[in-house]
Amino acid sequence: MPDKPHTSPDGRTEVALIVGGGPGISASCARLFAGEGMRVAVAARTPDKPALLELERDHGVRRYGCDASDPSAVAGLFEAVGSALGKPNLVVHNIDGRTAEIFRKGIHEADHALVRQVLDNSAYSAFLVGREATRRMLAGTEPEGDGHRGTILFTNASGALRGFARSGAFAMACHAKAGLAQSMARELGPKGIHIAHVPIDAAIGWTQDDGSRWHRMAGTTVDDNMADPDRIADLYLHLHRQHRSTWAFEVVLRPWMETW
Repeated sequence: MPDKPHTSPDGRTEVALIVGGGPGISASCARLFAGEGMRVAVAARTPDKPALLELERDHGVRRYGCDASDPSAVAGLFEAVGSALGKPNLVVHNIDGRTAEIFRKGIHEADHALVRQVLDNSAYSAFLVGREATRRMLAGTEPEGDGHRGTILFTNASGALRGFARSGAFAMACHAKAGLAQSMARELGPKGIHIAHVPIDAAIGWTQDDGSRWHRMAGTTVDDNMADPDRIADLYLHLHRQHRSTWAFEVVLRPWMETW
């Protein structure tokens, strides 16, 4: 890791919080942000996942347990991170929200309780995380020298762009998250908070122990036919570093050969 923490233009140490920890995008972001000198925290319902333990051991990333669909748990997470590391000025919401039981269920067979669970896990948790991040970014401090108070990034899926057959619950959640992000961007951009929405129209092949990249349904990557989470992390850092005269709101990612 760098010799000293990365600081913002006014000298503040940067703190990143990634909500929704796992071995893919979240782990790639945590490694990159830590390598940039940020203080990094990752939150997950199961914080003792091997990938998160590795981040703690090898990169000094703090792990936190949090059910992001629980308002008190999310508020407690931000309090804990703020006390231990400082107020986050980069927050990534990276929760898909689907469960195996609802996956590829037709509208006539989707269980209403599972549909509500998907909405809670994805869109509602995005609201809770976005709300807590906003409260803290707006409170107590003036914008940095470049007018930037912080960045909130929302990972989404191609369901944000179109509703697929047998995917009603997920389409609802993705569209809701997209609407939330757009509303927040219009409200908070003028206040110095950069909101960005990133629909990923691809399977994400994360790196295995043998160096290959793999997705549980799509198999092993061939000729970059799946999104690389390390490259997604590069984009997220770039979004955080953007000048406010050219803040991007929505960036859709897909591999070079993806049909769409």
